[in-house]
Amino acid sequence: MPRCPSFTVFRDRCHRRAFLAAGLRPSVTALADGATVHCWVPARPDPSRPPLLLLHGFGATAIWQWSAHLRPLLRAGFDLYVPDLLFFGVSAAPGPDRSESYQAQCIMAAMEAAGVRRFGLVGVSYGGFVAYRMAAMYPTAVERVVLCCAGVCLEERDLAAGLFVVSDLREAIEILLPQRPEKLRQLVRLSFVRPPPVMPSCFLRDYIQVMCKDYVKEKTELIHALISERKHSDLPKINQPTLIFWGEQDQIFPLELGHRLQRHLGDNSQLAVISDAGHAVNLEKSKELCQHIIAFFLDSPHESYNGQEVPSPNSQKNINSIRISKYDKRICKFEA
Repeated sequence: MPRCPSFTVFRDRCHRRAFLAAGLRPSVTALADGATVHCWVPARPDPSRPPLLLLHGFGATAIWQWSAHLRPLLRAGFDLYVPDLLFFGVSAAPGPDRSESYQAQCIMAAMEAAGVRRFGLVGVSYGGFVAYRMAAMYPTAVERVVLCCAGVCLEERDLAAGLFVVSDLREAIEILLPQRPEKLRQLVRLSFVRPPPVMPSCFLRDYIQVMCKDYVKEKTELIHALISERKHSDLPKINQPTLIFWGEQDQIFPLELGHRLQRHLGDNSQLAVISDAGHAVNLEKSKELCQHIIAFFLDSPHESYNGQEVPSPNSQKNINSIRISKYDKRICKFEA
C-alpha cells in the first residue's frame, strides 16, 4: 500500500524554498573536533549590511522558526545568518559536551568560517541560552543581543517551587521532545495563546515522525545540561545592550523569568512584553518581533560591522513606516 504524502515534508520544502528565494544558501562548516554546523548564509554577502545571527529554539529546525522573519529583516538592510544548533537538522557533534558554552563555540566557529567578525545576535528560547553564552564568551564579536522568551535566569529549584507547569525534569522532557500525539498537542497548547482548535492525530504523528525522531538522546542530554544544578548566582552578566522580548502569557518560561533577567542585567537591558502572546511569541507575533529587532539594532546613526564604519540602514526610507519609538530604560508593552 503506497504511503500517504507527508504534509510535514511538504512544509519543510516550502520553508527551504523561502530561504533560497530570499537569497540565502546552505553551508556546512566542519570543525576540528568532528562537529558540523549547518547554516544558511547570504549567497552574496554585502560588507555594507550589518550581519545578524538568528538562533532557533527547541522544536523544529531553523527554517521552520525563522522563515516568517526573512523578508522584513532583509528589507531593513541586514545580512542574515541562520544556523541549525547542534543536534537539530544536520548539525551534530561526536563528543559528549552538551553545554550552552559548547554550542556557542561551534556557532562562533561557523561565523568565523563565514568571515563574519562582528554581528548582532537574536536567540529564541533555547537559542537565547546559547546567545547569552555567546555574548558572555565573545564580547568583542557580539555587539547587541535580543533574547526572546529565554529563561536563562531559571534555577533547577524553580521546578519544585511551582514556577513552571511541570514539576520535574522528566515531565519537561516528555513535552519538549514529544514522541506521542498527545504530548505534541500539549506542547502546542502550552506554547500558543491561540493554538489550532483541531489537531488531528494523523498530522501530529506525521510531524513527530519527520521532525522529532532524530537525536532524541542527544536532545534529552541538552535539556539535562540546561537545567540540572542551574543556579542564578552562576550566571555571568553580559555588558552588551540587550533587548528582552517576552510573551505575556508564556507558560513554558513564565514572564517572571523575563523580569528576573532584566533585574540581573540592569541598565544595559530593556524588557518588551507582548500582550496576547505566549512562548511561541516569535511565531504568533512575528511582525512585532521584527519591528523590535529593526528598531533595536538600527538605533545608532553608525555601527561598525566586520571592522568597517558604515551608515546605519535606519536612515533608509524603506523602514520608516515600521520604525517604532526609540528604546529607553522602560518596559514596552504592545497591544495585539
